[in-house]
Amino acid sequence: MSTVSSDTMRVIAGKFRSRVLQSPRGLATRPTSDRLRETLFNVLAPRIEGARFADLYAGSGAVGIEALSRGAAFCWFAEKAPPAVAAIRANVAALKLQGGYAIEDRSVGRLLQSMLKNARTADVIFLDPPYEAAEDYTATLNFLAQNHATLLAEGAVVIAEHARKKSLAESYGNLKRMRVLEQGDAALSFYQVQP
Repeated sequence: MSTVSSDTMRVIAGKFRSRVLQSPRGLATRPTSDRLRETLFNVLAPRIEGARFADLYAGSGAVGIEALSRGAAFCWFAEKAPPAVAAIRANVAALKLQGGYAIEDRSVGRLLQSMLKNARTADVIFLDPPYEAAEDYTATLNFLAQNHATLLAEGAVVIAEHARKKSLAESYGNLKRMRVLEQGDAALSFYQVQP
């Protein structure tokens, strides 16, 4: 019998509010804390209704599911760790989501290439690679900057969650950091395209 512990993840607000989410087994995935998710969505609130959202390095899918719960029109999940992919699939099944999402279980790069090829634009992109994977931050943010005209809708925002003590660059191409929010050991860096 499973019990709900104090570190159980839940959907914070919207139509799936308070629904419990599965986390991947093991220590390979570090979920975005409920508090940090709440902070993130307090900032994003005016942008979420009807948005096309991409949850990169999605883990359990909690961030993308939160976006869908709050009215996002569509969410792409990219995650390649099998336990995390299983958790995303279990979570969307438990919420009885019939559509409005896609799961790319090979890599973030595969998802972004597919979006590029099919001219799919996102209004909000959230990325949360393992904190120590500096090359994943750099590669993903540079790719988004190089392909912003196709991948990012006008006025889109890109948010990277990272360790507070490991700051990201101020800019990647014409993606410029607009603000940083810190909470505990984590930080959120918000980027937008600047001409």
